[in-house]
Amino acid sequence: MPAHRPSLTTPLCRRFGVELPLVQAPIGSAASPELVAAVSNAGGLGMLALTWTPVKEIAPTIDRVRELTQRPFGANLVLDFPVAERLDACLEHGVPIISTFWGDPATCTATIHAAGAVHVHTVGSVDEARHAADTGVDAVVAQGWEAGGHVRGLTATLPLVPSVVDAISPLPVIAAGGIADGRGLAAALALGAQAVWMGTRFLAATEARTHDRYRHRILCARTEEAQYTRCFDGGWPNAPHRSLRNRTLDIWERAGSPPPPRPGEDDIVVVDGEGTPYVRYQDAVPLVGMRGEVDSMALYAGQSVGLVHEVLPAATIAARLVVEAQRVMLPGF
Repeated sequence: MPAHRPSLTTPLCRRFGVELPLVQAPIGSAASPELVAAVSNAGGLGMLALTWTPVKEIAPTIDRVRELTQRPFGANLVLDFPVAERLDACLEHGVPIISTFWGDPATCTATIHAAGAVHVHTVGSVDEARHAADTGVDAVVAQGWEAGGHVRGLTATLPLVPSVVDAISPLPVIAAGGIADGRGLAAALALGAQAVWMGTRFLAATEARTHDRYRHRILCARTEEAQYTRCFDGGWPNAPHRSLRNRTLDIWERAGSPPPPRPGEDDIVVVDGEGTPYVRYQDAVPLVGMRGEVDSMALYAGQSVGLVHEVLPAATIAARLVVEAQRVMLPGF
């Protein structure tokens, strides 16, 4: 008799209204409505990144996602910035899942729940996870140190996830950091997580707004090129992050990794399609339409970058994730 395919649907999937235990991490401005909708249409949960989106643009952005999918999706807000108006806009336009990061979830949990939405909060330690659970969030993202972009804690994913699961059970936990394929998904489920949170892999999705040069760097990068640093803090100080090594990082480190003022910090390295300039050390990633020294911008990527080798549609990424995970969970499948 042929082996039965193991189901990957978890209780958290059912809470979200999705089939796959896969959340597309909010990869900043690269998270286009097209990417969010494609992930949701594939059975996962797409996630907009709206912290720096002008409030007047939030409704049209949400409407665009809804033009492309009837499935659930979410929006991410960073609590280290004033986001009350953006949160209100998301809730007024019926975003069903709100994820928050880098701050106290207690400041917005009641508001999110009052609107009938689900609140997910990202943490980097067991203590943060316990606090989030105490505030009443609906799920916690345990972000390991391997993660790309801004990194909250100092503990690796492998020990962090089961520690958080043990600390806040039965509250659902989502594993983040260093996960880019089905083997990582299978490992996360074995650790007690109910879903994975993947960002670096989706930077190389067809639907992402990632600049071609940024995408090329991701496809060619070795794991050790994803550096934990504080270099690209223009606009978000005191927030460590993981980014691919480039000329800006080299310049900063050769100068002794100084605080501002830093060498060349007023240099305009890139201009976007609307003529907006971007300076060295700025907290911004290269997007489609930007011109200039795009390789010198923040190239956020996690240590999973060494597992990303091709540009694929989000639906293909999700489908491969499932097949790979099922093969690991049921050898011979």
